[in-house]
Amino acid sequence: MKPHALAEYLDALVRNEITLSTMIWGPPGIGKSSIVAQTAARYGFGFIDVRLSQLAPTDLRGLPVPEGGVSRWYPPEFLPRDGRGILFLDELNMAPPAMQGMAQQLILDRRVGSYEVPAGWFIWAAGNRKEDRAAVFDMPAPLANRFVHLEVEPDFDNFKAYALERGLHEQIIAFLSFRSALLHRMDPQQPAWPSPRSWEMASRLHGAGLDIAPVVGPGAAAEFRAFVSLYATMVDMEAILRGDGAGLAFPSEPSQRYALTVGLGVRARDARQAHSAFRWLADAAGGEWSQLFAMDLFRQMRARGQMGELAALVKEDERLQAFLRDYRGLLGVA
Repeated sequence: MKPHALAEYLDALVRNEITLSTMIWGPPGIGKSSIVAQTAARYGFGFIDVRLSQLAPTDLRGLPVPEGGVSRWYPPEFLPRDGRGILFLDELNMAPPAMQGMAQQLILDRRVGSYEVPAGWFIWAAGNRKEDRAAVFDMPAPLANRFVHLEVEPDFDNFKAYALERGLHEQIIAFLSFRSALLHRMDPQQPAWPSPRSWEMASRLHGAGLDIAPVVGPGAAAEFRAFVSLYATMVDMEAILRGDGAGLAFPSEPSQRYALTVGLGVRARDARQAHSAFRWLADAAGGEWSQLFAMDLFRQMRARGQMGELAALVKEDERLQAFLRDYRGLLGVA
């Protein structure tokens, strides 16, 4: 499933109070842990991230303490005691078999030793697959059979929506719109390679004027540098946003088209600039590029609370009304 489908599935588990233990599979760097943490934050839940690969069995079961002539197991302080939340066992299958065996009781019975997981807590886990070249152990069949298994794959549309929401660098978003195959490409020969997680780090480095090769690898970084060089020959985006784009031609080079279309959407600071860019693209670029621009733009306008003002401007524009007949759902107006 795609990341947004995973988020919706986890949301449904919470809303329906389904506390079945859930295992999320997928390659590294695609946001599995982030989606779980975001789910907890959305509901105001507690969130405990436990890395079993870094623990010994006694760390989870607790320490034996003599009490009245018998041993009582004192559970670790990091396990939840009350309230509601998500107990997240990240990188579960990187834990050795002995540790996975200890976790089996926690996952199946919601208890280990003398400790019991509070009723309001969900137990979710995540791990990488062997084909991801991760240093993982086989999950014992009895443990695997106790999970709801969800498999998630990287998806550019999901990443783009996230990147726009988080304000990632315009040139990172534009480049990946043009070269979406580089969103996630593992390279076993390199310590750094492209993934949604590393592109988010690259955005911070690029914004500071630093080379992004240390996080996405030399190959992806070289392609990105070549793409950024196109900005030197780009048409004047600020003129278009001001409404002074008459006479400016839409580029013929595909990479420049992506850079310009994404750039206008990211740089539009208010409804009037958004309307000017939309009108220019509808006249100069045609349906495909205008639709790409509109989908990104409307998402941002809604997030900023500026959609009503933009919709009013579009309603008064006969040219854009003609364009939107087939895409009225984008604006959410009748």
